Amino acid sequence: MNIKTLGLPLAVAAFLALAGCATPTVVTLQNGTQYLTKDMPKTKTKDGFFEFEDISGAKVKVKADEVSTIRQED
Repeated sequence: MNIKTLGLPLAVAAFLALAGCATPTVVTLQNGTQYLTKDMPKTKTKDGFFEFEDISGAKVKVKADEVSTIRQED
């Protein structure tokens, strides 16, 4: 087998393996608002915010002081 024949199946396998690494997470704010995210939010930025993308694809940026909990979805 040559490289071209092996390349596509290996690329597909790598993509599927990476797609399975997402960790759905629930971000709960002090006021009770909950966001379901596709993956664990980025750590707190230098300006004191958490940034993440919710499951609808909207980018969310909240002050770290407003976040109550961040936990993996059960």
